[in-house]
Amino acid sequence: MRVLAAILTLSMLGVAPAAADDGRLEWPLRPRPAVVRGFDAPSPNWQRGHRGVDLAAVPGQPVYAAGAGTVVFAGELAGRPLVSIAHPGGLRTSYEPIHPAVRPGQTVTAQSVIGDLSAGHPGCAAAACLHWGAMWGPAARADYVDPLGLVSSTPIRLKPVR
Repeated sequence: MRVLAAILTLSMLGVAPAAADDGRLEWPLRPRPAVVRGFDAPSPNWQRGHRGVDLAAVPGQPVYAAGAGTVVFAGELAGRPLVSIAHPGGLRTSYEPIHPAVRPGQTVTAQSVIGDLSAGHPGCAAAACLHWGAMWGPAARADYVDPLGLVSSTPIRLKPVR
């Protein structure tokens, strides 16, 4: 409860707390990228949808871990290079298409370069796009979430109780 109160107080003052203090994430590209395509949650999870966001970038741009965690996958999946990181509390983030600079089992921080972006993301209007996804729970029955809502620079807003 104290952590929530501190986050709320800081957000009302316009101060973004550090990701290490509250578990919120940092942007995986620097500087902060434009969002080319937003999150479109499938319902149910196995239906069609966009299970992440596409961020505009340039080929070869470094990609950073959005927060501290352990690399659980770094390689090719369905013909696309991908990195997946497990964060404390059950959150998992994924980054594609990137050429991995990390290996499974490696621990990372929000400052860790996990790879470099490759061109070729289908539907991307920019020179390259990073598809950034987030999910809670094990991959077999994960709940996909919008990673933009987890970024430390996103203000926390509470709605009134009715």
